[in-house]
Amino acid sequence: MNLLHAVKRHWFLAAAGLTAAIFSFDAVWIPVKAEIAQHLLERAWLRTLAGETDAQPWPWADTRAVAILEVPRLGVREIVLEGSSGRNLAFGPTLVNTGGIEQTSDRVLSAHRDTHFSFLKELKTGDLLRLHTKQGKRDYRVRWQQTVDSREQALVIDDSIDRLTLLTCYPFDAPLPGGPLRWVVTAMPEERDG
Repeated sequence: MNLLHAVKRHWFLAAAGLTAAIFSFDAVWIPVKAEIAQHLLERAWLRTLAGETDAQPWPWADTRAVAILEVPRLGVREIVLEGSSGRNLAFGPTLVNTGGIEQTSDRVLSAHRDTHFSFLKELKTGDLLRLHTKQGKRDYRVRWQQTVDSREQALVIDDSIDRLTLLTCYPFDAPLPGGPLRWVVTAMPEERDG
């Protein structure tokens, strides 16, 4: 009986160790994948600026780089992707608007709270946000930050308004992803001189 008990215990410990290793790998792999993707996307962005019309970051990609988001105070620089799908969110912030970043003045960007938009918890009202597109750069100042319950308030995109909105799940330290709460950062354009 003792030998059978020892064998069962050995297999149980091996299975528990394997499970822990898989979860640990997954926890490390997601941020590593996101970081590698940003380097590949950076190269695609440079090709876009050089005139390539559909610069894909990797051969099987169904997205492309459409902008750069910078937060100078925090040293943040993120490549923004076209198409707000779950797959694209794994690689960087995405443009929620369907018309393209140059075709809208009310721009909404979304990203995961634990990777590309983890910096939102450090953002302050008044911080400078800089958005680079093929047309040039535009500076915005953070005016409002708020928690919104997506079950009670819908996202409204209004092209009569010139603004930049950053959107992510909330709270930042939630043990499980998703949920109905969103952290919404609204930034308005800096006044341009004469």
